[in-house]
Amino acid sequence: MTKTKVAIIGSGNIGTDLMIKIERLSDRLEMSAMIGIDAKSDGLQRAIRLGKSVSHEGIDGFVALPEFDDISIVFDATSAKAHEHHNTVLQKHGKIVIDLTPAAIGPFIVPSVNLEDNLQARNINMVTCGGQATIPIVAAINSVSKVHYGEIIASISSKSAGPGTRANIDEFTKTTAMAIEKIGGATHGKAIIILNPAEPPMIMRDTILCLCDDADQQAIKNSIEEMVKAVSAYVPGYRLKQQVQFESIGNNAPLYIPDMDKSFAGLKVSVFLEVEGAAHYLPAYAGNLDIMTSAAMRTAERLAELRGANK
Repeated sequence: MTKTKVAIIGSGNIGTDLMIKIERLSDRLEMSAMIGIDAKSDGLQRAIRLGKSVSHEGIDGFVALPEFDDISIVFDATSAKAHEHHNTVLQKHGKIVIDLTPAAIGPFIVPSVNLEDNLQARNINMVTCGGQATIPIVAAINSVSKVHYGEIIASISSKSAGPGTRANIDEFTKTTAMAIEKIGGATHGKAIIILNPAEPPMIMRDTILCLCDDADQQAIKNSIEEMVKAVSAYVPGYRLKQQVQFESIGNNAPLYIPDMDKSFAGLKVSVFLEVEGAAHYLPAYAGNLDIMTSAAMRTAERLAELRGANK
């Protein structure tokens, strides 16, 4: 099988983990180049040891590499602000761009939910780590009963949040909330991220709260469990922490939703997840890193498969 050549812009935690995943796991992608702005970064140094082309001169250095023309897919693991410029340059050169920042230039993609609907996009946004973990659950509930309000809380270890994550927290909450609505199907979405400094570091935990129309609770539970299986096919450490919780809210005692300025009566569904990382780069507690890079690699492999089929 001929592999599709890819490059990664961003030599931090996410970019480095993604590079290692591609090298170890992918039979469709060939890691060709790693791009950064710090010549001494661990990511660039590892890429050099792996025999990959590197540049510490950012996007301009990338374009100047001899391998540039042969690279079909580029992952951007920098920042939302930097991605805007990177995408402009890369689109001029006909590259497919997979965006791991919250820039949200292209369509939001969660592989288990809507990848097949967006295979022709030239820029694909991987939402956020919290979005990748929780939006599948919102979508699973919404497939059975209309979700009027979807709220997620993503708790990650402070040690697994690098400079890029910390610089993009505002974008994280806005992008994730939008994707809860656009992909998950909720009428109103809200996202919260917690950086937990606990020692030893805690594993990624996600809480999903959905307010939906009254429906068959077993059907909702089955839909959630099927979705967990679909996500765990490419993120092995993705799992339910406990049984799905249901609470009926009657018209005689409705729940007031401040963000929507209205009262709600129906069914409250609470789902608790944890995501254990594969420890390809950071330790296993960094499930937030693992789910982003796993989803991005899954997306790129599907795009590579499509390119091969069209040749």
